[in-house]
Amino acid sequence: MELKTSDLTFQPLTSDGWADFEQLFGSGGGYGGCWCMWWRCTRREFEANSGAGNRKAMRALVDAGIIPGILAYVDMQPAGWCSVAPRENYGSLERSPVLKRIDSKTVWSIVCFYVDKSFRKRGLMGALIDAAVSYASAQGASIVEAYPTITLGRKLAPVSSFMGTSQIFLDHGFKIVAEPSETRRIVRKYLK
Repeated sequence: MELKTSDLTFQPLTSDGWADFEQLFGSGGGYGGCWCMWWRCTRREFEANSGAGNRKAMRALVDAGIIPGILAYVDMQPAGWCSVAPRENYGSLERSPVLKRIDSKTVWSIVCFYVDKSFRKRGLMGALIDAAVSYASAQGASIVEAYPTITLGRKLAPVSSFMGTSQIFLDHGFKIVAEPSETRRIVRKYLK
């Protein structure tokens, strides 16, 4: 059943919301101990820190006052996550040969989603996109960029679609600006 907008609230992740983030990601840390650090560190650091180390690294960011994204709540229960921040906050994204910058414009990037199993396929990802765009706009962003997966007609497991799929971004007002590989697009929403 589709979630009602009135059932949803969104909050930037701060130290006050850390327990909710932990509850959402569970003891496994989301997908394979990620704790949403995949795009924030080198691949070597990510593998070395898998699980507890990635959790500690994310906690250090949050405790330092860095907002790494937003949490979605359904009836006050943490239900979903969207990582949104200025692109330069994602070191691994900046080094990506496939998802390299297409121009010198300042952009905010949406790089990751995590939705609790009980809230999947109920419209929460689209609501998270809209909330992430609103949050970025409130922080002064004029362009929000994302890097969705092209499904090629296949159904993808959540771990394979953590960056979202093209159609959901297009449905929420994003435009395709590049297709750097067979399975990846760069999409943008211009706010100003």
